[in-house]
Amino acid sequence: AVETLEAAGFRVIVPKQSLCCGRPLYDYGMLGLARRKLRQTLKALAPHIRENVPLVGLEPSCVAVFRDEALNLLPRNPDAQKLASQSFLLGEFLTRQGYAPPPLKRRALLHGHCHQKAITGMESDLRILERMGIDVQPLDSGCCGMAGGFGYEKDHYETSIKVGELALLPAVRNAPEDALIITDGFSCREQISQSGGRRGIHLAQVIQMALRAKSGRGAEL
Repeated sequence: AVETLEAAGFRVIVPKQSLCCGRPLYDYGMLGLARRKLRQTLKALAPHIRENVPLVGLEPSCVAVFRDEALNLLPRNPDAQKLASQSFLLGEFLTRQGYAPPPLKRRALLHGHCHQKAITGMESDLRILERMGIDVQPLDSGCCGMAGGFGYEKDHYETSIKVGELALLPAVRNAPEDALIITDGFSCREQISQSGGRRGIHLAQVIQMALRAKSGRGAEL
């Protein structure tokens, strides 16, 4: 992602400390600890938030926190209020900037993470891929079935697989071997890897492939 954003002309700041949006905690009812983690993140990012530096997130679940849930968890925090309007997913940010990615002649399946579809939709990622010349097939796949930590839990495993088998997993198995399987969600990539027998990659990795092919370094990751 850093390589992609720098190629698009931006100076990228990566926080030095490990930060968490809090979702893994409040998903299991640990609201107090989630608020503490979220406050730590806001404190670390505060100088950049107050200077109107955009936050580009890679995981849709995290960006959804900054855009939505943080406003409910910390309703009186001005940094949370401000961050909500300057947090973007990578494809969304690059599309807003009018970024023209290098070409990559490949076929691809595009699966949307549930939070991504809820907060931004898939149009930005689709537009970026089409600009690259990728023959992309968006999947009408609903949830991958993993749903964060849901599919990792023994009691939910069968349900997780049944949901994945509705559309996503058969499409992945039937995809040509040379087709890219693209999804921004970590849990989606895990479901694809563990139950679909293929490797899912992030939009940032797709653009990186194109950048490296253009520079003669080879298109493979």
